[in-house]
Amino acid sequence: MTTRYVLRGARIATLEDFWREAGEAVNGPGGYFGHNLDAFADCLSGGYGTPEDGDFVLEWHDHEVSRRRLGHAETARQLRRRLERAHPGNRDRIAAELRAAQAGEGTTVFDWLVRTAEERAPGRLRLC
Repeated sequence: MTTRYVLRGARIATLEDFWREAGEAVNGPGGYFGHNLDAFADCLSGGYGTPEDGDFVLEWHDHEVSRRRLGHAETARQLRRRLERAHPGNRDRIAAELRAAQAGEGTTVFDWLVRTAEERAPGRLRLC
């Protein structure tokens, strides 16, 4: 039987909200699996909350609400945070991404999450 995990997009306004919502969807109330894209990718690969056999779907309800909220403004906020603690060799690239986000250009936090899901669990993400 396919396991179904539901993300309630109306409850997601920030990347931190996404981590909370995804952790609870996969691991129950108060659930946790990490707060970064690598942890999300590991979770989707199976064995870190999701079934190792990959027999699951991740339904992102109200994804359009999340898409708007996880847009360029949230992306810029996340990139500012990343820039503060970045290795000096990565600062120029992150600063360029930040400038693009501030101009309303480039990929967004929503895009990062969807791309990670599509790469690590092809066909398992359903935008509802």
